[in-house]
Amino acid sequence: MKNLLISLVLLALTFAGSNLQADGPPAEGSPAPGFHLQDQNGDWHDLQDYHGSWLAIYFYPKDDTPGCTTEACNFRDNIYAFKAIGASVIGISVDDVGSHREFSEKYKLPFTILADEDGETAKAYGVLRDWKLVQIASRQSFLVNPEGVIVKHYEDVDPDTHTQQVLNDLEGLMGE
Repeated sequence: MKNLLISLVLLALTFAGSNLQADGPPAEGSPAPGFHLQDQNGDWHDLQDYHGSWLAIYFYPKDDTPGCTTEACNFRDNIYAFKAIGASVIGISVDDVGSHREFSEKYKLPFTILADEDGETAKAYGVLRDWKLVQIASRQSFLVNPEGVIVKHYEDVDPDTHTQQVLNDLEGLMGE
């Protein structure tokens, strides 16, 4: 029941518009904002841990909700394609480590999902939405090159097709 209520609130807020975002996302060509966050296992991760490799960062609203589950499972199902081209995938939401652990175990997610409990990383990437009672990260993604520069920002993400779009773009960018 709780997840249904959260899903309905997220759906309603999606239609409310994006004017609730205080700061815009960093521009393509600018350095990716750093982070220091715990993953679903309680281990700490920093942006510099990924220096020297391509990184797909996807922000999502809430663990175990329909769109977020679809997106996570699509990344899961394509993780070997990302690894084959030398790219890492991380998901970030404002859920806590325990929620991420349950979500990751339930869907057997073979990649890192980070707990941005205070919303500071989502805010730095311009994706934090604050609706007085709840904060969420909007569904947006970023591709970061091996030098730590944002080379692609996805503002309108379709959970059903996004993973393939990211893979195609990574292959194109790596071929340049």
